[in-house]
Amino acid sequence: MSEAATPPPPLESDPESYAPSVAKRLAFYQRAGGIVTPLLTAVFAFLMGGIVVAATGHNPGSVYKAVFEGAGLNWFFHFGNYHVDIPFTNHHVWFWWNTSTNVTSAYNLTQTLLTTTPLILTGLAVAFAFRCGLFNIGGQGQYLMGAIVGVYVGSRFVHMAHFPHVVLGIALAALAGAFWGAIAGFLKATVGAHEVITTIMLNWIAYWGGSYLFGRDGPLQNHVDKSIPISDDVVPGAKLSAIWGNPALQALHSGIFLAIAALIVFYIVLNRTTLGYEVRAVGFNPEAARYGGISVGRNFIMAMAISGLFAGLAGGIDILGWQFRLGVLDVQVSNIGFIGIAVALLGRNTAVGVGLSALLFGALLTGTSTRSLDPSVFPPQLAGNLALMIQALVLLFVGADLLIIYIWQARRKLRVPGSAKTAEEPV
Repeated sequence: MSEAATPPPPLESDPESYAPSVAKRLAFYQRAGGIVTPLLTAVFAFLMGGIVVAATGHNPGSVYKAVFEGAGLNWFFHFGNYHVDIPFTNHHVWFWWNTSTNVTSAYNLTQTLLTTTPLILTGLAVAFAFRCGLFNIGGQGQYLMGAIVGVYVGSRFVHMAHFPHVVLGIALAALAGAFWGAIAGFLKATVGAHEVITTIMLNWIAYWGGSYLFGRDGPLQNHVDKSIPISDDVVPGAKLSAIWGNPALQALHSGIFLAIAALIVFYIVLNRTTLGYEVRAVGFNPEAARYGGISVGRNFIMAMAISGLFAGLAGGIDILGWQFRLGVLDVQVSNIGFIGIAVALLGRNTAVGVGLSALLFGALLTGTSTRSLDPSVFPPQLAGNLALMIQALVLLFVGADLLIIYIWQARRKLRVPGSAKTAEEPV
């Protein structure tokens, strides 16, 4: 018989020494995965994209550098050499960065931020529903409803003052998206209709409804030229204020502050309110939440309505901020709501993650556009496909944490026989 092992210290003195906390280890892995998985996902997606670029006979490093510059991200490295005179004085202030949009990088950055703004909101539209255990792929339809209502309000009430007009347009656009999302939530809560099916159908209703409204002889077709299937222009009093750049060249507008505020609201609602607690509880386990007295059906409706509100707000901001009109072609080619799915998945349905993910996708879309990418480096017609491929790879690799968990469990199973054998040895 072997020598007896030293007895463990008393449980009261150090509980962890007796049985390491599984919950503590799991929490650590989840926190680490929340940072590592999105980073690895993005890295793998761009590496695979680089392999495809190399297969076309181009240098991946040069292409990604051109995309980086096309997105205007090199603006952050333009130091000095710029000053602004202070009015009515003989003094001037030196800027650390060149903020003139006459510089190509500055203009490209404004376009990236214009794209990032609605992506933040459509990403939140998917993320909020996810936290309630719902898969909202109806962000595109909710976005279109917000855009339709926004262009209607913005092109009417021509004598309304500027601030009330903007507030009315933004509020009604957000409510339109909320109503469109609540329909799917109501059907889920009452008859058990799966939200994926209902939101797909609602997307198509918004698609064909918008095509009809702005089509030839449609109710919302413009009153100037009936040969063009497009809406009336938003009146100047309903436009969001430009904060950077030339408004005639799609300047960055104040709607970006609404998107940032939405990220803050998203975090506070989910983590600091009773509604957020109930939404997360339903997302973890609907039956347990119901047993605890939480109305699962009501939370389904609320979650989808709030998700739709974010997406509708995105549509209204785009219309009143830079697009100023909506036509049949705009309705049919828009895909901001669908990209929001990738934004939410890469951002792991968190406020900070969605914000950073939206910036990444906004930069990718702008940097690969025919307007921004240097055609001598990579053909722009191929660059658009490169952006789509990277989006698809992100969706593919975003499940990497599930693969890691599977490998971890397999490793533990392989260790079980050895551990069991050791335990059976005589002492």
